[in-house]
Amino acid sequence: MVTPDPSWELYRSFLAVLDHGSLSAAARALGLAQPTLGRHIDQLQEQLGGLVLFTRSPHGLVPTETAHDLAGPARTMAAAAQTLVRMASGASEAAAGTVRVTASEIIGAEVLPGVLAPFRERYPQIALELVLSNRSEDLLRREADIAVRMVRPTQSGLRARRLGETALGLYGHRRYLDRHGVPRSLDDLSEHTLIGVDRDLAPLELVRSMGLPSDPTRYGVRTDNQLGQMAALRAGLGLGVCQENIARRDPDLVRVLPTCRAALDLWLTLHEDQSQSLRVRLLYDHLAAGLTDFLAPAG
Repeated sequence: MVTPDPSWELYRSFLAVLDHGSLSAAARALGLAQPTLGRHIDQLQEQLGGLVLFTRSPHGLVPTETAHDLAGPARTMAAAAQTLVRMASGASEAAAGTVRVTASEIIGAEVLPGVLAPFRERYPQIALELVLSNRSEDLLRREADIAVRMVRPTQSGLRARRLGETALGLYGHRRYLDRHGVPRSLDDLSEHTLIGVDRDLAPLELVRSMGLPSDPTRYGVRTDNQLGQMAALRAGLGLGVCQENIARRDPDLVRVLPTCRAALDLWLTLHEDQSQSLRVRLLYDHLAAGLTDFLAPAG
């Protein structure tokens, strides 16, 4: 027999287990004790008439078909709950609280700190959480408040603003070029060490458009971590792709093969309901101005 109206807290725990794949990971994400979260799942299954939502496997909890069927309506509940929280908090909010920003590794480490420093000076009561990941966090599920991304978001309910484009080129550190010479053509790259991806092959389409090899084995130094690639470039391990606006701040990074280039759009995104939040709106406007300045051509 189904018990009327299981509490939202039980559904929230259900979604956390569904997303994270284990009780321990879900408990950490929600800030709950693992036994508490386990009881939530048991209670939800009981209140739904004894439905089985998860089965155990050596790799964690596996959602049943029933769990997948319930996921959509549960996520709708989550979105509605977050909308209520956003609207209520924004109605009487001061410039205080926490704003969570997600960005790619390279933008988050190389660009955002300088942009955010004056914001923190002006609004010291607004705490900033930075999620540096190349995975696109879901703004609708409140994984972040604001996203800085190189791709346009496709989800409905989001407000996206194109700030401009960032150009990419091929660079080498002066130490590397002093030892190995400067390539004069794409054919010369066969005599050089290239820095590129390891197992994440998605960026290969971009480097192919620049005229660079699309075969990962052609890259003598490989890592999927953008900060690792940047560190390898600065250490003089080889030639690598870098954003022009980042490279121009380091006089030891030298552009080679100027025709080897590409460009990516930079997007700033937030949930449309977040415009009700003063702290989010303040940071969104600040990021829009600061990142637009970052994208401006060298004067």
